[in-house]
Amino acid sequence: MKFSLTSALLVITLMLGCGGVALAAPIATLAPIFAADARKDYATELKLLRPLVDKGDVDAQFLLRVMYDNGTGVAQDYKEAVRLYRLASAQGNASAQSNLGMMFENATGVAQDYVRAHMWYNLGAISGDSRNASSNRDDIAKRMTPSQIERAQDLARKCQASKFKKCD
Repeated sequence: MKFSLTSALLVITLMLGCGGVALAAPIATLAPIFAADARKDYATELKLLRPLVDKGDVDAQFLLRVMYDNGTGVAQDYKEAVRLYRLASAQGNASAQSNLGMMFENATGVAQDYVRAHMWYNLGAISGDSRNASSNRDDIAKRMTPSQIERAQDLARKCQASKFKKCD
């Protein structure tokens, strides 16, 4: 799913304002990032995001992933986007899990793998991304054999049981 960094920032802001998930970084930390994006000052935005990503901030990982996925302010790099999705997914981020499913389904930055796509969509649905993850999981299941679905469900259970440490 491609969208602008501005859209990603809006989603995070709306989640905060609507009592959704709490941001990992304080809003005061994200405000300069919002401002840099509004000015299209991507060098500053990247400079502000990197230390947060290095500290494991899931919101910063998501925002930086958008930059790499779209090639905004950085060279487009799907493999780096997948790496950032994995970091956020390991923290239980439902959107990142669902988006990893999409990357595996569409062979974007990874080899196409419907079993892994189903697994990540399933984890995203369980973790709370009910908008897309469930329907994407159900759609991809139509292209899979029963044994592939069983394997995907087993992988999802193992991943969840390991607290997202054994997901590959």
